[in-house]
Amino acid sequence: MATVALAGGGTAGHVEPALAVAREWMKSHPGDTCNFLGTKSGLEINLVPAAGFELFTIPRVRISRTPSPSWLRVPIDLVASVLSSIKVVKKADVLVGFGGYVSAPAYLAAALTRTPIVIHEANAKPGWANRLGARFTHHLAVAHPVEAGSFSKALLAGLPLRSDVAQGSLDAAADWGRARTAAKARMGFAADAPLIVIMGGSQGSVAINAVIADSVATFNAQGISVLHSVGKLNTLPQASGAYRPVAYVEAMADAYLAADLIIARSGAVTCSEFRALGRYALFVPLPIGNGEQFVNAASLVAADRAQVITQKEFTAQYLSTNLTSLLEKAAHAPIAGDPQDLHAAEKIVALAEFAMSS
Repeated sequence: MATVALAGGGTAGHVEPALAVAREWMKSHPGDTCNFLGTKSGLEINLVPAAGFELFTIPRVRISRTPSPSWLRVPIDLVASVLSSIKVVKKADVLVGFGGYVSAPAYLAAALTRTPIVIHEANAKPGWANRLGARFTHHLAVAHPVEAGSFSKALLAGLPLRSDVAQGSLDAAADWGRARTAAKARMGFAADAPLIVIMGGSQGSVAINAVIADSVATFNAQGISVLHSVGKLNTLPQASGAYRPVAYVEAMADAYLAADLIIARSGAVTCSEFRALGRYALFVPLPIGNGEQFVNAASLVAADRAQVITQKEFTAQYLSTNLTSLLEKAAHAPIAGDPQDLHAAEKIVALAEFAMSS
């Protein structure tokens, strides 16, 4: 019986792929154990136990994006986090990491305990934690081709999909048109009105929410239905006409299928789920980080399934002027989703099996 440690916490972009791989591992190794490393402040604190896996929390290492006095605490916090990680990692046969602030101490713990490491990079530009981890292993997988560095030679696995999204893709394959119509009906929206689904990532986006708040009258005047996920920590606006704000969309597979147009950030998970089930998207990449969200969306733009606009350009005036053309592009986009990520979890499991046997 083997034990697999998985490190990926904070946002859905790190947690959901890790959960997909854990489920796939247990499907093919029902007697094994999958344990997660995470923090008390990330989404994993709820998502991992709800999925039936044990979560071991470690101290979070907070590194601000700009120099600040908090940097003085980083070495102390990192040592504490690595020591906590060692308690879990030393009992594992393999560590599978997905990036983010949970993964860095886990990689260091695995290196110190000589535990085999497998790393999956979801973004087209690898993050700092995975670049650190790549110093200790050559068992690397990516969701997108990477042009330079260690990840340029990695296994092109795709991005592991949540079970509802993967199943939605499989179910829709027989008749995509019927699947989209049925999803819109299940969500309670009129079949003859365009539907725009708006989301700002797993935490919501204050900037996107503000633009949408100024655009509700435009949506209603043009007879457009809107499902707006504002984020659980943000104030829920008033519903108006066919504008329906919610804190969080639970039935994401149906939302992707039902939408004529998606307006969203272009995080790795969003792009992958949209690729599997969506039709056309307007992406507003997060303006911080290393520019990975612009790169994440590039293949969808090249396939005429999306366009990208900066947050500065994304205004109520822009939407008022461009809504008609966006919906026209959506109407001419491919009706079918792209199944390229359906087997990503299986590929990462196979890589982890190989790492354990090496």
